[in-house]
Amino acid sequence: MHPAARMYRRGVHRYRFLLSLQWVILTIVAIALIPTMIKLGFWQQHRYEERTARNDLVSSALHASPVPVERLSSPGHAVTRTERYRTVTATGTFDTARTEVVRRRTNANGDVGYHVLTPFVLADGKVLMVNRGWVAADASQTTFPKIPAPPAGRTTISGRLMADETTAASGIKNLKGLPDRQIMLINSTEEAHRLGVPVLGGYMEQTAPAPKGGSPEQISDPGTEDAPLNYAYMIQWWLFAAAVPVGWWFLVRREVRDGEEAAAAPQPEESEPAAV
Repeated sequence: MHPAARMYRRGVHRYRFLLSLQWVILTIVAIALIPTMIKLGFWQQHRYEERTARNDLVSSALHASPVPVERLSSPGHAVTRTERYRTVTATGTFDTARTEVVRRRTNANGDVGYHVLTPFVLADGKVLMVNRGWVAADASQTTFPKIPAPPAGRTTISGRLMADETTAASGIKNLKGLPDRQIMLINSTEEAHRLGVPVLGGYMEQTAPAPKGGSPEQISDPGTEDAPLNYAYMIQWWLFAAAVPVGWWFLVRREVRDGEEAAAAPQPEESEPAAV
């Protein structure tokens, strides 16, 4: 037999174990893992880009100069992503007689209570809904809580402009049969129906004067999301994808080496039968 043919047959024999059921399954799993991990890396890249864009929007809104609320919102207006968290100002009077509380809201310590929602009547009669902060709830969560009074008379307030809350966006269901003056979601359209007056779209989270019912941090913290973590996960998945064929080849070489060592090991000699 030609030497080249002999070497070929020897090489084929060394890798015949790849046709075993165990190795066929291992190879199929490895092949399937590579594109899966690559796709997961691209998914994390997409999340990284989304969070980076959101962080840029939040940072831009928080650092923008305050503007009168009616410059950004009007009755029926849907607050956009670029308008959310913008610092806005308003001058008018709190209508404390028609204050409501928003159920199942937590403070910085995780305590469940209410957010205080009070209509703020502007000079032209339009209303801005103002989230004045957090107050504690009693054990039953049915009794209307004691609420610190806001500044009396005509006053100027400022805060962050927020979009209307909806079940689709928040996951909170707008329940029926709640105790009097208690709601689940802050929604300007619903408030316009309740009050019977034009209500500016969205609402304000009051930051100044500091609301007595809770600090702005106890209302919502628009802090940035952890985008660098998604970037790290993206690199991690792609490294895993590259490591799969390397690991598979390492296992193949170890199997070949173990087979060669087993073949080269001296075989025990068969003992001759004892003479009778």
